Amino acid sequence: MAFTLYSLIQAAILCVNAVAVLHEERFLSKIGWGVDQSIGGFGDEPGIKVQLMNLIRSVRTVMRGEVKRSTV
Repeated sequence: MAFTLYSLIQAAILCVNAVAVLHEERFLSKIGWGVDQSIGGFGDEPGIKVQLMNLIRSVRTVMRGEVKRSTV
């Protein structure tokens, strides 16, 4: 099987879809990645966990926005 641009795009779309369907209360809170209310101090760099949760929330928000626009 050749590694083509199409297979790379397809893999990226599948990964974005996998992140978009993660449910925060059902799945992420069970592994300790639920809503994090702790806010770091001024100037503190957020940890990798906080950055990944922000990425997951951002992807879910963008994907939710795309679905709403396409149905209107």
